[in-house]
Formats: sequence, structure tokens, C-alpha cells
Amino acid sequence: MKSEFPKARRRRRGLRLTRRGRLVLVACLAGVVGVAAAVVVMMLQQPQKKPTKPEARPKTLLIPEGWRSSQVYAAVDKALAVRAGTTRRTAAAAGGRLRLPADARGNPEGYLFPAIYPVNPKSTPASLLSFMVNTAGHRFGTSSLNDAAQRNGMTLYQTVTIASIVQAEADTVADMAKVSRVVHNRMAQDMPLQMDSTLNYALNRSTLDTTRQDTQLQSPYNTYARKGLPPTPIGNPGEAAMRAAVSPAAGDWLYFVTVAPGDTRFTADYEEHRRNVEEFNRNRKTATASTPG
Repeated sequence: MKSEFPKARRRRRGLRLTRRGRLVLVACLAGVVGVAAAVVVMMLQQPQKKPTKPEARPKTLLIPEGWRSSQVYAAVDKALAVRAGTTRRTAAAAGGRLRLPADARGNPEGYLFPAIYPVNPKSTPASLLSFMVNTAGHRFGTSSLNDAAQRNGMTLYQTVTIASIVQAEADTVADMAKVSRVVHNRMAQDMPLQMDSTLNYALNRSTLDTTRQDTQLQSPYNTYARKGLPPTPIGNPGEAAMRAAVSPAAGDWLYFVTVAPGDTRFTADYEEHRRNVEEFNRNRKTATASTPG
């Protein structure tokens, strides 16, 4: 379809400025350059902001299940980069101010709850210890655990002590309730607990080998020579061990020994137990002989 309007003719003659026009143009350009230069100077004169550094994420402190207080104290010292022994001294000085049961007598062993704790520039040994003890009080102080402890004829503190033994002795979570049953059965029959874990605690060691000389140790933690529970927990148990302590498995077991990893045998027959111990000793000798010197 054609347009109804004819195309206008284009003029080819270029645009020309008069002398006055050229002077005005030069003045305008000079003004623009001056303004640009002033802006640059102002930018240079203004203090340049330093790039902000991203905020450092807080560190964390992992307390594994079963650690003794001595291990927890050393870990806190390291996490806070303080002199070795600082947290131990803090615990001794602050024991009365920590929210511990009266039975604990200011000793936080058993109540330094295993978990992952945040560590920031404001953290102190006292604040971390309080955090752990308060967490234990929250997790262990439930009405259901208190009621279960009473049904077993135990105080909550005694139950935490049993849980600490269960945590140290059981090879797997599945065995915890069985170890708990052995503890309860022995106490019911007025038998010494004879737990290697309590001797290890007294000697500040961790070993699978207990000698006859070890069992003669003069210590309230020697459950070979003394009946009943040790005076305090022997470590800091987790919730699974605590549940096992208040809800032991059904059984008549009085003895147990871990013959091999994953193979813990429970029995009420002493002769059967002796045979199991002999197998354990054979396995230990074989493992020791095969270990390169």
C-alpha cells in the first residue's frame, strides 16, 4: 500500500556554527570538564571505606559421651586457649554455684553433659561449665526419669552413677540395658559390682586388662573390694545410657565379658563366665602376638 504523503527532500549541506555559537560551545565543554574534575577531586578527598570482613563463625566444642571430667576440663582449656588447669580450678571454685544436686557436693562429674557447645569470644570456663551442667539438669531432671529412679529404689544421682558405669562398660547401645541389669542384679544380691571401669577411673587410665594387684587398690572406686556404687559417677553419660540405667533389660545375669568386638556375653552362671573370660584372654594374647612391635 502506497503512502499518501510524498517524501521530504533531504538537505545535504552540513551544519555550520557562527563564531558566537562556537564560543558558547567551547564554554559549555569547559564547564562540563570542570564539573567532572571537581567530582573526581571530591571522591579522592572522601575517606574510602574499608571492605567489611565477614563475621567469623563461632567455634564449637564437642564433648563425647563417656568422657571424664578431666578430659572435659582439658578440652575447654584448649578451646578457649587458656592455661592448662584453668577449667579444673574454675570447677573446684564454682562447684557450689553450679546447679548440681546436693548429692554431688559440688563435683560436676556426671553432669558435664555430652553435646556440641558453641564457643565465642565471650565464652569462659565458668560459662561453659554452667552450660553443660544446666543441660544435664534439663535432660536428666525430667519427671519420668525421676519417677523411674524412685521405682528402682534409687536417687537420681545414683542413677546417673549407674549410667556412667553403663556408658563405660557397654560395647554397644544394644548392650547398655543388659549391663544395667547386671548392676541392678548384683546390688540386689549384695554382691560387689566388680567393674573394671571403676578401677580405671581410680587409676586415671583406660585399659582392658585388670590385674589381681589392681583389685587390691585402696580406693572407694574399687568395686572389687567394696560393695555398692562408687561415691560419684565415673564419667559423663549420654541419654541412651541414662535410659538404660532406669530401664534395665529383663534377665538374671550377674556376669558379662566382651569376648571380641561386638560379642559381649551375659550369664548368671559363674562357670560359664569363667569359660568366656578364658576365651577373652586367648583372643587378647592372639591380638597382642599379631601386633607388630
